[in-house]
Amino acid sequence: MSDLLPLPRLLVEPVVRAALLEDLGRAGDITTDAIVPAEARLTGVIGARQNGVIAGVDCARIAFELIDPAVSVTVERPDGAQVAPGDVVLRLDGPARAILTAERVALNLLCRLSGVATATAGLVEAARPHGKAAIVCTRKTTPGLRALEKHAVRAGGGSNHRFGLDDAVLIKDNHVAVAGGIVPAIERARARSGHLVKIEVEVDTLAQLEEALSVGADAVLLDNMDPETLRRAVAMIDGRALSEASGRITRETVGAVAASGVDLISCGWITHSAAIIDLGLDA
Repeated sequence: MSDLLPLPRLLVEPVVRAALLEDLGRAGDITTDAIVPAEARLTGVIGARQNGVIAGVDCARIAFELIDPAVSVTVERPDGAQVAPGDVVLRLDGPARAILTAERVALNLLCRLSGVATATAGLVEAARPHGKAAIVCTRKTTPGLRALEKHAVRAGGGSNHRFGLDDAVLIKDNHVAVAGGIVPAIERARARSGHLVKIEVEVDTLAQLEEALSVGADAVLLDNMDPETLRRAVAMIDGRALSEASGRITRETVGAVAASGVDLISCGWITHSAAIIDLGLDA
């Protein structure tokens, strides 16, 4: 994606640093330090071994740089780029010890985030011919990796839902149960929220949808509705609120969901269960 902006280093570096500290343990890379001479240099590439969409190149670059700034990293395929087997993603040159020590952390993050980007791109591609719906992620992210995984969703052509509990109101079924109904839940949320905070409410039925619309919800999450019910829901909403479909969305079902006319399709598995993309370092 040509308009994809990189994450600020301030957000990325602490995650990479924590991963390196975890891997280095109490004594560092005792294997590499014992075998590889301090003066040895290594020139190599990180390449794709399967088709996919790349995300996480900054994580990999920072991993090598944190171990030794003398490592030169050249990006050949930036975040958002599609790759095929044999394509070079990064070129590396520098102290062999540093490259070998940072290799696993760099690949763990790069492979993981590229998997998220690839899963997202698959859903986007499957939905595109059937409607206007954007594919959005959820808060079902790996603890500590949310900013990176949501960036990977954008690299795959998707969009982001809320980043945390503090940037939008999302009233779920358990909130409704405790509040005593959709109307009081929305009214209480509006009374406590700032004027810039959007309010979304999850509904399971068309009757609940009518309640949400009657008190001016900004968005409605249409949970686990079949395509015909979704079409009826979109007609009821009639542009009065954003419509979001959710619930066990797959590449096989997303087309029918998009054809209902919803604005958004949210999917948790693109962040919590996406398979990694096979990338490897070759000297």
